[in-house]
Amino acid sequence: MNTKKLKSVLSHYGIIFVLVLLIIVFASLSNRFLMPNNIFNILRQSSIVGIISVGMTFVMVTGGIDLSCGSVVGASAVGAALLMTAETPWNPVWACLLMLLFGLLMGLANAFFIAQLKVPPFIATLGTMTSVRGIAYIITGGLPVFGFNRAFTVIGQGYVSIVPIPVIIMAVVFLFGIIMLNKTRLGRHIYGVGGNEEAARLSGVNVKKVKYLVYGISGFMSSLAGVVLLARVNSGQPNAGTGYEMDVITGVVLGGVSMSGGQGRLIMVVVGVLIMGILTNGMTMLTINEYVQQFIKGLVLIGAVALDSLIKEQRSTQTVEEKNA
Repeated sequence: MNTKKLKSVLSHYGIIFVLVLLIIVFASLSNRFLMPNNIFNILRQSSIVGIISVGMTFVMVTGGIDLSCGSVVGASAVGAALLMTAETPWNPVWACLLMLLFGLLMGLANAFFIAQLKVPPFIATLGTMTSVRGIAYIITGGLPVFGFNRAFTVIGQGYVSIVPIPVIIMAVVFLFGIIMLNKTRLGRHIYGVGGNEEAARLSGVNVKKVKYLVYGISGFMSSLAGVVLLARVNSGQPNAGTGYEMDVITGVVLGGVSMSGGQGRLIMVVVGVLIMGILTNGMTMLTINEYVQQFIKGLVLIGAVALDSLIKEQRSTQTVEEKNA
């Protein structure tokens, strides 16, 4: 295999080699790592980040970013918990549906700031992140909310055969995202906006509509993750979802989605999410200090973005060489 082919393979599938290497390393350091219970535990732990990452992928493919996802997770969790423990308790289905609507509206609010008011996505969603987190603390007084119907927890703790329900929800969400991005006209428009927004607009794509759609999906997925997280921990915590945005963005970038938009496959984001889940699980199993874990995750994020830049530069150089040939 020549150098060019090797570089091409590594740029497209190098992340799979990283996943395999991580599994080998942690399996050699802990004989409990590859036990079936731990494998399913990794998948269950990854499901929350995985659900959010589908919405984040839609956003990042257009060249945007959504820093508010973690805050929407927390606000949705405590909102549903408060409704189900109210003086007149809400039916869990209606409480969850209302929180999904809340997430959708938060996403549309982000899109309004970005598409209509021309606020940069980083600033718009950073402001929303702070405000929504404040809402979670205001409505709870900073206290956890618990005491709702235990039957609700099946969403986060139940199984279908041996497969955890959160993993099934994540799989369905990924399938929806893959079909929408790869098999629909709307998916092509999303990639077009990320590749060249002005060219997409001149070719007849309603750029604002696309931005409303992707940020709405991101908000909806964050709320769905919040509901699943609530059912999993059986308690609405106002600080739930704190730091999730970093894990999600790292997983999406590791999966090959370009920070500048227009590139990336959702199927590879699955690999990126699994890497983050395995990294967290493995370090916890090895009793590595939480602060050290944060340090390592930060380095992984920097490395993922650096790799994205290198791959983009390599492809640009390769395109120039092919044109000059």
